[in-house]
Amino acid sequence: MMAELPLVRAVSAEDREAWQRLFQAYGVFYETAFDDDVCQGVWRWLMEDNHPVQCFVAEKAGVVVGFAHLRAQHDTFTAGPSWFLDDLFTAPEARGNGVATALIDHVKHFAGTQGGGTLRWITAADNHGAQRLYDALAQRTSWVVYQDETDGTLR
Repeated sequence: MMAELPLVRAVSAEDREAWQRLFQAYGVFYETAFDDDVCQGVWRWLMEDNHPVQCFVAEKAGVVVGFAHLRAQHDTFTAGPSWFLDDLFTAPEARGNGVATALIDHVKHFAGTQGGGTLRWITAADNHGAQRLYDALAQRTSWVVYQDETDGTLR
């Protein structure tokens, strides 16, 4: 018997508690503690109609079991739209049941309805489980990612 596919939809105000539980678990997975200010700040973004970061949730049997944060970008290589999948997380107990695939399929479809363009995302080098799935769904690139923190002050 085939497993029931999750329902993927835009996040709603009623999802706050479930989203925050998953978002904080996502932080723990990446050895980061999201304090209340971060959770409140991201949630405010998700509830703004015109904020560039959007959220989709996956639910099974009425329970939210995953989320994806998607951000529209401008692509200088094409002078067109592109998309960045900032965060993707599935509750541990729901993994292996098509939740992450359904979320990625949904954001691909959503991006297509909004003008298309390239969808990109990153994952940790040691997240081999996610990489196996991503290798089946998208093309692995050879790009290397760098980051540096700025202090946010003017000099």
